[in-house]
Amino acid sequence: MPHLPPPPDLPHLPRFTAAAVQAAPVYLDPAATVDKAVALIQEAAGHGAELVVFPEVFVPGYPYWNWTMNPVQGSPWYERLYRAAVDVPGPYVDTLRAAARQAGVVLVIGVNERGRHSLGVLHNTLLIIDSDGELRCVHRKLVPTWAEKLTWTPGDGSTLKVHRTAVGPLGALACGENTNTLARFTLLAQGELVHAASYVALPVAPEDYDMAEAIALRAAAHCFEGKLFTVVSCSTVSPRIVDLIAGEDQQLRKQLARPRSALSGIFGPDGRAVTETLVDEEGIVYAEIDLGRCIQPKQMHDIVGHYNRFDVFRLHVDDRPLRPLVFPEEES
Repeated sequence: MPHLPPPPDLPHLPRFTAAAVQAAPVYLDPAATVDKAVALIQEAAGHGAELVVFPEVFVPGYPYWNWTMNPVQGSPWYERLYRAAVDVPGPYVDTLRAAARQAGVVLVIGVNERGRHSLGVLHNTLLIIDSDGELRCVHRKLVPTWAEKLTWTPGDGSTLKVHRTAVGPLGALACGENTNTLARFTLLAQGELVHAASYVALPVAPEDYDMAEAIALRAAAHCFEGKLFTVVSCSTVSPRIVDLIAGEDQQLRKQLARPRSALSGIFGPDGRAVTETLVDEEGIVYAEIDLGRCIQPKQMHDIVGHYNRFDVFRLHVDDRPLRPLVFPEEES
């Protein structure tokens, strides 16, 4: 076989270091949590990271009370979360944008976003911020999962987009969205090659549910089906979370300490982890990503190209933003 010369570098298929952050927020304290995020961004950039992915609703944390209290008991906690949530745009987002710009990293981070028109609206939102500090995407989780419906309002299709960032075509989904086949296909069909999957530690799941295994399985499936890289970031449960949610309830404290509730890592186009994953403990997982590795596997299975039948299957996505009120003059 003749020796092939090395192909020229393709600007849209970069090589870079990715960082998956596994950490707990400073629970229900947005200012301190954003400060912690900035420090972790700087740490990751110091290790050469050009993409840094944070957990779902990292600022300022996850509503665990939805799983451990009845709705009446949890209502004051909803108010506490609402008061600690993030305005988009707003000062906390400005701080995160500045941190990404100063560190020169593409940033994906989850926040609780306050609705702009109603005190009853909170969104589970992923922010995508490019390395120049530009806020590229405000993706609101399409369907809150199970008990989460007590807190979050569903998003819409307007933010189900892939963005051309400094590290390549990037899309992001929050937690259970990564089981939504049509949502994932929507991103793949827009040319996604880097996927950010943000999660929370879920020790309150049913007893037979291994969250770490579930996260790894979802990441492997998306990578293998789409022939791309996935950066998985999951939160952890801190002593502060346990103290606030469980108090003196020893059974609940034990439940919140359940092992294998969190996994973070980076997975390649063959579905395998690129490097060792991190389970339960705080830390940052780093790996080198070469988007050129996505080319040859696509020849075998390209489910958004030659390995599909678009004459048989068709997916319609409504990407219009949903609005509670439209005045007649705005319709013209």
